[in-house]
Amino acid sequence: MKLQILIASVLAASTASAVAATYNIDPSHTYPSFEADHMGLSVWRGKFDKTSGTVTLDRAAKTGALDITIDAASIDFGFEKMNTHAKSPDMFNVEKFPTVTYKSKAFKFNGDTLVGVDGELTMLGVTKPVSLTVNKFKCIMHPRLKREVCGADASAEFKRTDFGLNIATPAFAPEVKLAIQVEAIKSE
Repeated sequence: MKLQILIASVLAASTASAVAATYNIDPSHTYPSFEADHMGLSVWRGKFDKTSGTVTLDRAAKTGALDITIDAASIDFGFEKMNTHAKSPDMFNVEKFPTVTYKSKAFKFNGDTLVGVDGELTMLGVTKPVSLTVNKFKCIMHPRLKREVCGADASAEFKRTDFGLNIATPAFAPEVKLAIQVEAIKSE
């Protein structure tokens, strides 16, 4: 009888450890940022200040999913006149398209290391595939929160014109580089 209880306990523990965990995006530690050409003279950089969503991760099965929503009106270039223009119909048209989303069900691993995410970016009502390179990924037991927190640094490139953000082309190059810092807290 003791052996059966021991086996049942071991099986239950191994099943529990292989279950996917859900993490909630920490908006105070997550800022998708970007850089884009300014007439070949300089590179403009900006970020979005409001991001929400979830990450589901099963490290044992090497699978995961993302469902991220960015408040387009939270765009911040550090220059109010540019922020106002970016929210206008000329660019992000935040009244008609208040969010930018990224959804994925395809995580890439190299051994046990998360190295990429294939997903779809929706911006200005257009959805296109965008792959993220995960440059750094780590999970720890957070000393203050007493819960697991995972963080990543990811990057990607795409053409804004693929999404209909055509302002000032061809004088301004259409290529956009993303740099995303993200932290997510394991759900209780």
